[in-house]
Amino acid sequence: MIQVFGASWALFLGMFLLMIGNGLQGTLLGLRGEMEGFSTLELSIVMSAYFAGFLFASKMVPRLIQRVGHVRVFAALGSTISAVLILYPTLAEPWAWTIGRVAIGFCFCGVYVTAESWLNDASSNETRGQSLSVYMIVQMAGIVCAQYIVSRGDVGGYVLFIIPSVLVSLAFAPILLSVKPTPAFDQTKPMTIRRLIAASPLACFGMFMLGGVFSAQFGMSAVYGARAGFSVGEISLFVSSIYVAALIAQYPIGWASDRMDRRVLIVAVCVIGGLGALMGTVLPGSLWVALVAGALVGGTSNPLYALLIAYANDYLEREDMAAASGGLLFINGIGAIAGPLIVGAMLDAFGPPGYWAFLTFLLGVVAIYAVWRMARRSRSELDIDSVPYAQVGPATTPIVAEMAQEWYIESEDQDPAQ
Repeated sequence: MIQVFGASWALFLGMFLLMIGNGLQGTLLGLRGEMEGFSTLELSIVMSAYFAGFLFASKMVPRLIQRVGHVRVFAALGSTISAVLILYPTLAEPWAWTIGRVAIGFCFCGVYVTAESWLNDASSNETRGQSLSVYMIVQMAGIVCAQYIVSRGDVGGYVLFIIPSVLVSLAFAPILLSVKPTPAFDQTKPMTIRRLIAASPLACFGMFMLGGVFSAQFGMSAVYGARAGFSVGEISLFVSSIYVAALIAQYPIGWASDRMDRRVLIVAVCVIGGLGALMGTVLPGSLWVALVAGALVGGTSNPLYALLIAYANDYLEREDMAAASGGLLFINGIGAIAGPLIVGAMLDAFGPPGYWAFLTFLLGVVAIYAVWRMARRSRSELDIDSVPYAQVGPATTPIVAEMAQEWYIESEDQDPAQ
């Protein structure tokens, strides 16, 4: 892993700075919106807008890269991000923030796709799995560092909006100056959603529900913390607990995934996460309860994303794996757009417990559906070849998803017994 980091340190440094910038603006807008007097509905629309932009970009940016090249796309999207981040405090209106969040979501997805295509190009068959692991660590570390910066700044001022703009701008330097400027790029052929659902109903259903979970964590956690009466430092600590737990839990869940029926593991992690969310529902208002609940939900839902992708690939032909990744991302993105809107309604109707009730419902429904699928078809009735678990996070773009698919295929070739 040290060798992988040394070979692509510029990419990882750039992505680390990008994740700090993205993590900052996500939490900061929730806090500043509360201070500006935005209603819950207005904030939920603002937060949903990011995922709408992200979803559109996952389809459009690959075409832009093929048309004008990586460098131009990277520079154009990056400069737009910096401009929007600075404009947020000067146009503190829900409609302006909604437009800005669509643009930010689109641009961040495009920047990720561009940078990750370089990462994929720099990875060999032997290092692709390790590259995914390091990339996952870098993503989580960036988001956690962002929460520390938020806790030390003035939410009501301009500095915290300038910092992510600067970090995003600085992120371009190591990437553009240290990597090959024109990596190979082939757009993945799509797979129809109907065909994907037929191959793995549980994976598709789970990905849709997880979209709501992720958007609640990334977009509405700061709003929940503000409604629960937490200080800025406490909200930052709460958000950090989600991602630190996710990073810690990835390996043990991945280890178990390769050694047991994945449906049983899906049920187990959903039950654990659901119980954590239920604890937050029953015992609201306590910071320590929120930290434990956030860690349990984050530590299960984030690895569950990679677990569902691996489970779907168990039922796909090798040549279909890359195409399936785009369909799973689309399903997850639709759920992510709806998530903040529903969380906002739950917060208005039930107060802070509504946030946890929403997460309890989503994870509980996935667990119930997985049990129902197991009752319909036993493992012995299925003719499948299990693929290895790969660490893939919820901020996935088509490039990283395709890297994971290549890792599945290559690992299968190296160890047919899997």
